[in-house]
Amino acid sequence: MIDVLVPLEQEGTEAVISNWLKAVGDQVALNDPLVELETDKVSVEVPAPVAGRLAEILVAAGSQATPGMVLARIDTADARVEGAPPQPQAGPDQPDMSGWHSPAVRKALAETGLDPAAITGSGRGGRLTRADVDRAAASAPVVASPAPRPKPAPVLQGQSVPHDTMRLAIARNMQKSVSEAPQVTAVFEADFSAIMAHRTAHRKTFEAQGIALSYTAYIVLAAAQAMQSVPQVNSRWHDSHLELFSEINIGVGTALGDRGLVVPVLRRVQDLSLQGVAAQLQDLTGRAREGRLTPEDMRGGTFTISNHGVSGSLLAAPILIHQQQSAILGIGKLEKRVVVREVGGIDTIQIRPMAYVSLTIDHRVLDGHQTNAWLTRFVDALENWRG
Repeated sequence: MIDVLVPLEQEGTEAVISNWLKAVGDQVALNDPLVELETDKVSVEVPAPVAGRLAEILVAAGSQATPGMVLARIDTADARVEGAPPQPQAGPDQPDMSGWHSPAVRKALAETGLDPAAITGSGRGGRLTRADVDRAAASAPVVASPAPRPKPAPVLQGQSVPHDTMRLAIARNMQKSVSEAPQVTAVFEADFSAIMAHRTAHRKTFEAQGIALSYTAYIVLAAAQAMQSVPQVNSRWHDSHLELFSEINIGVGTALGDRGLVVPVLRRVQDLSLQGVAAQLQDLTGRAREGRLTPEDMRGGTFTISNHGVSGSLLAAPILIHQQQSAILGIGKLEKRVVVREVGGIDTIQIRPMAYVSLTIDHRVLDGHQTNAWLTRFVDALENWRG
């Protein structure tokens, strides 16, 4: 007995037996097509590895076939010297199957340009096989050159990089956020001229006290001021109620390069001066980049700021990093842009330091009117700085 195997290097990742071309007891010659396999890419015929009698079919049509699986067995002791006899042709007792062609046969007919009606089929019921088409093409007086079969594409292999603990935690948190909260983003544009002027005038005074005066400090305070207009932004959603906070604890997203992202929290911002905010920011972001934050440093946030512009992004719509917070503020890259400003009743073209600012909200908590009201107050605080 000789085993008939699924090819080890089949074209495609999975195969299903679509049709047996021979029945148990049939005589087969060497390379006679025995069975058709349908993969996710092509249809292929498995030929007889030896001449003999098909003794067993081990896998039925419709079943999956994996590389190396034994499909059938051929009894070589019953092989006929002159090869397999001609297959019976269609007749009154046999349904004519020659009108149906397998994908492999259709491909061969398309390549050779032969008329299937002019070819005698050797398959069951007079069906055409790939071997029938090949024999007819070889004996034809004029044969169209078949198109070369494409070489199998090389298997693409990439480097496996295991996820670290922080990346897995970020992934779970982000997936949880978008699956639980319907999120909508509104975008405004802010003029940073007043902030830049104030920072230029006071930066050296802050530096003399060992404090770096960053634009983020102004943004944090402006966000706290905007909460006075729409306190629902400083809240958490619960299934049965909305939890409003009088204490404003603002988390500031801090990128750690390839190590991920952390969000240290500035507490009771409503009670802090610009100097107090700048000092807390310097401490928290410094310890974040040195890996010295404690779990307590990242707990209790009621609102989050993502200053994605520091890495060059003009506009982004950050999703809610922490559930169940109701909103997150995004700050784009600060750059000089041409704008129109009215001066003395006349429109003038000016160059101003501008940035896009976005507020992504949980639509269960906030509507468009409240979102825009908050952004209006926030932009006003920046453009008309009164610190």
